[in-house]
Amino acid sequence: MSSAALSGSPAVDRVNLLGVGVSAIDMTQALTQITDWIRRGEQHHVCVTGVHGIMESQRDETLREIHNQAGMVTPDGMPLVWFCRLRGKAHVTRVYGPDLMLACCQRSVALGWRHYFYGGGEGVAPLLAERLGGRFPGLNVAGVYSPPFRPLTPDEDQAVVDRINAAGPDIVWVGLSTPKQERWMAAHRGHLLAPVLIGCGAAFDFHAGLKAQAPRWIQQVGLEWLFRLATEPRRLWRRYLRNNPAFVWRVLLQSTGIARYDL
Repeated sequence: MSSAALSGSPAVDRVNLLGVGVSAIDMTQALTQITDWIRRGEQHHVCVTGVHGIMESQRDETLREIHNQAGMVTPDGMPLVWFCRLRGKAHVTRVYGPDLMLACCQRSVALGWRHYFYGGGEGVAPLLAERLGGRFPGLNVAGVYSPPFRPLTPDEDQAVVDRINAAGPDIVWVGLSTPKQERWMAAHRGHLLAPVLIGCGAAFDFHAGLKAQAPRWIQQVGLEWLFRLATEPRRLWRRYLRNNPAFVWRVLLQSTGIARYDL
């Protein structure tokens, strides 16, 4: 059962994409839903998901369940947007992680939301908070923490939970990359008091000014993956070579009814 069903909040309409329920939303709907959760004090996690997250969920049933138990699975990539539109959801637009972060920060200045930034490499979270604070005067940053690049011990993990809870954030931004950030949110949602956890991956590096974002026109035609591959070929070539053709093939099988995927 979804977290929305458990809490009593209206369920966000979803589209079944290879067994992952992608939220049929635009940015305005995403912001409205997050605002409602914070106002009500409801606890939810948000998976900001593109082709990579969908394909990782094909190989990991637990990860697929984490997506389907999320309050929202935002269509972070244009292929997800196009699929939703083909399923009759003409209003769906890309709810891109970095854009969602900026939109939430802008809204939070008026509403007083408190943000916690968890993740990124050493020194990235403080830099991110500094850059966003300069961009949005009055932004309320409750805290930052960049975990070490290793599993935390149980005592260390509890200390992190205590630290975040003591800071009292409304949104915890989790920048650990997929699928690590989704697993972290699922493992910690019941221990953290913050209403909203959002896994936003590369948004940390983009808004900290450490990595370049693709121009908007490249994003809109669905070629951001090619831009990122050109800027980080050694890290990303295996991901795209493996995922992109497999995604297209599986979507074709689902769309023609040859393959069936249940939520």
